[in-house]
Order: sequence, then structure tokens, then C-alpha cells
Amino acid sequence: MFNDEYFMRMALQQAHNAFEQDEVPVGCIVVSNDRIIAKAHNLTETLNDVTAHAEMQAITAAANFLGGKYLQNCTLYVTLEPCVMCCGALNWSQISKVVIGARDEQRGFINKNLSLHPKTEIVLGVLENECSALVKDFFKNKR
Repeated sequence: MFNDEYFMRMALQQAHNAFEQDEVPVGCIVVSNDRIIAKAHNLTETLNDVTAHAEMQAITAAANFLGGKYLQNCTLYVTLEPCVMCCGALNWSQISKVVIGARDEQRGFINKNLSLHPKTEIVLGVLENECSALVKDFFKNKR
């Protein structure tokens, strides 16, 4: 059955891909009508581009798929709370729903008192433990 947990598992697969490529393990997918239209993970190291976050890659891919810049009637699933930059991009995309796995207390947009588009629904904590553990394992291995 297609639900938030199902699609977050797909985003987690993307995060694992990032982990294997020595990228910060954040994964993201965009869904429209129960169909995955974009998959992405962090590519900042691979592309040598600080803007190549999973969300930015997924927004671009989804917009290209749909043939327009707005992601209305779409849901973005992301394993880690978006940063300020990604929050802005999601706001401009007018995405209908954002589902977040783990919070990012230091760099996430929520503690910065920012918000997404007024019509965007936000769901927090889907597969939070798995999403959080992957990021913690990545940085533990870096130290």
C-alpha cells in the first residue's frame, strides 16, 4: 500500500546511495498521484556544488518531468529536514506536501522560524529513527 512510510523508504534508499558515494546521506523523492516522478540524493561532493542538495535535485527533476515550475499536487519525501536554501526553493515550487524523516535542529528551516508555502502541508517524523541513524552513522565514521 502506498502511504508516507512506503514512500519514505524510497527516499531512504536514495540516502543510502548518497552514503555509498561519500555524500551526506540525504535522500528525496517527489510523488504525484502515487507515482514517483523524481528521485535524488545529495550530490554536493560529486558535483562540487554547494547547492546540489537532494531537495534541489528532486525539485528540478520533478519540474522537468511535469513540464512546469510548480509542484502543486505533489509530495516531497525527504529523510532530513530541509535547510534554509531548500526551504526557499520548496516555497517557490508551491509543493502541496512535504514529509520529513528526521529533524535537523542546527541547520533545518523550522528552528530558523521559516515556513513553506502557506498551502503546503508538513508531516514530521516518518521513519525518524532510521533517517536519523543513517546521518549519525555517516558523521561518526567521519570523525
